[in-house]
Amino acid sequence: MNQKERIKKITEALDKEYGTKFICYLEHKNALELLIATILSAQCTDARVNTVTPILFSKYKNAAEYAAADITELEEIIRPLGFHHSRAVNIIACCRKLCEEFEGEVPSKLEDLTSLPGVGRKTANVIRGNIFHEPSVVVDTHVKRISRKLGITQKEDPTDIEFDLMKKIPKDHWILWNIHLITLGRSICKAQSPKCGECFLREYCPSAQTKK
Repeated sequence: MNQKERIKKITEALDKEYGTKFICYLEHKNALELLIATILSAQCTDARVNTVTPILFSKYKNAAEYAAADITELEEIIRPLGFHHSRAVNIIACCRKLCEEFEGEVPSKLEDLTSLPGVGRKTANVIRGNIFHEPSVVVDTHVKRISRKLGITQKEDPTDIEFDLMKKIPKDHWILWNIHLITLGRSICKAQSPKCGECFLREYCPSAQTKK
């Protein structure tokens, strides 16, 4: 079968196995909380971020409070995640810009989001997809690795992968692609020890076929 047909089979199999409900693994109640959590999730697991954010979110309620935060106090809360100084600097700078240019609200446009300190395309697409329900392709480590293993893209740069997947994955599955591949990557297609023999996508995966 050609690549378009194979991708259709893959998305159908993912839907059947994992469902089509949008799930965000970073705990949050609003756009600002998800923005802060996503900034913290760089080079860190969602589970670890979720151990810190309840304390953080109870102390700082809005962008103005983050913007006025004592950096030492903020650093102490997020210290368990590592890179606490640079993360704190970015959070404060990000929220100051939110207050100065966006009335303290998280914007929905990609170019506005990526203008914020500490916010790249990945973070912006997480916000757009989960908060504003704008179809977005989020390229994290799971999406990059598994999309390449499935032979859907050969690109290396996350932005190049994003645009490549946007051309190939049906638009109604852009957000689901990230959700499904995170789940697959954590349970079956693990980076160090993939369980190819147990994978429901093995017949569509060139990497699994080479291990027969």
